[in-house]
Amino acid sequence: MERAPGHRAGLTRAAVVGAARELLSERGLTGLSMRALAARLDVAPNALYSHVASKTALLDAVLDDVLAEVDTPTEDGDPAEGLQRLMTSTYTVLLDHADLVPLYLSRQGAHGPNAQRLGEITAALLRRAEVAEPAVPEALRVLIVYTIGFAAFTRHLPPGAGTERQPSAAEMRGNFDRGLGWLLTGIRVQPDRRR
Repeated sequence: MERAPGHRAGLTRAAVVGAARELLSERGLTGLSMRALAARLDVAPNALYSHVASKTALLDAVLDDVLAEVDTPTEDGDPAEGLQRLMTSTYTVLLDHADLVPLYLSRQGAHGPNAQRLGEITAALLRRAEVAEPAVPEALRVLIVYTIGFAAFTRHLPPGAGTERQPSAAEMRGNFDRGLGWLLTGIRVQPDRRR
């Protein structure tokens, strides 16, 4: 059986995505090209296409790969605490990769297997928290937008003391935590008003 060029080069999808993450971290989005990635991996550019169909697909894979770092709650714990933990971990992971936050915004999140797994976990927690079924997808979307939006606002803030006009990243973390608590309380008590 003949192997494709990328397989002959000994590449794996994980190696391609990992090298792309390194390049993004070092050079930003403008520094990531298929040619630069191929040079980093010491292969011909066409070898990459055995693992990713395009630069767009590569970016999607990178965004989804980062979500593997999100800490997920146990299935048997309190669902409200699980939601708080899951969204807080997502927020932390996004800020740990602040250079990717604009990509999450422009692509409206990630859509690969890790994103789908996290979405399923969140939806299950919402159901266990007695959110009415018609409202579960909307509640999920609201939590995702809240978390990515907070990360986008926070990513350039100074870590130390803020000012009246510009809070610090630490102050925003406190705002995120309190706001998430309010949001989760509201999601659990609000009836479905779309009827």
